[in-house]
Amino acid sequence: MSILNRLRHIYYDAKGNKWFYYFAIFCRVMLALGFIPSGIVKVMGERFASGLSVNHPLGHYLEALHSTGYYYTFIGITQLIIAVLLLIPRTALLGALMYFPIILNICVLTYAVRFEGTRIVTLMTLANLYLLCWDYDRIKYILPFKRDRPAEHFAEKKALSNKFPLLFFASVIAMVASVIVINHFMYNIRPGNSAIECTNGCAGNSNPKACLEFCDCIHRKGKTLNECLVEYNNAKETNK
Repeated sequence: MSILNRLRHIYYDAKGNKWFYYFAIFCRVMLALGFIPSGIVKVMGERFASGLSVNHPLGHYLEALHSTGYYYTFIGITQLIIAVLLLIPRTALLGALMYFPIILNICVLTYAVRFEGTRIVTLMTLANLYLLCWDYDRIKYILPFKRDRPAEHFAEKKALSNKFPLLFFASVIAMVASVIVINHFMYNIRPGNSAIECTNGCAGNSNPKACLEFCDCIHRKGKTLNECLVEYNNAKETNK
């Protein structure tokens, strides 16, 4: 059996298991809940993540976004529509397809500015990918791949299997742990969400004085992340 055919059999076996089905529902609900609060905030015209320092690299972006008027409201309405689509079984695939480019953009943004929320955004992106994989049997018709014949796998509709996929859920737990650990060690310094949060993290930094200068550069002077990283590296060399 070819690798591709093997993957197809694994996929259709998963589609016939109620635990994978329940996990898809869980992902849909969690992703919808992730968009509803942020969507409401934007529709109401309030600044998203109001606790985030304006001088934070992401704070600069959100402040500018908040100043775009009806475009800001449009984003909020779109997020609410997508959340509703995810919660309705018949429209869940459309919701997942619309969700993906938005959450992928947010994910790349949070990593680019070293935001503290990268972990949860990464997990949201992975959950969205799971939903897209879950509906591969519907998405495959718009993909430029050779399609298999459904009759080969489902000649008759069968009852969902009750077998618990221990390996899959162990992999999910391992994936979550990996995201948390990798994000913890990915950067040697982060700006934190506020000046206090940033300076509090300097105690565990290899060069606390350079770290404090970095925090001052970000939160008091309001310089860009790249500029402050250059100053931080220079300060480390000076304070050796």
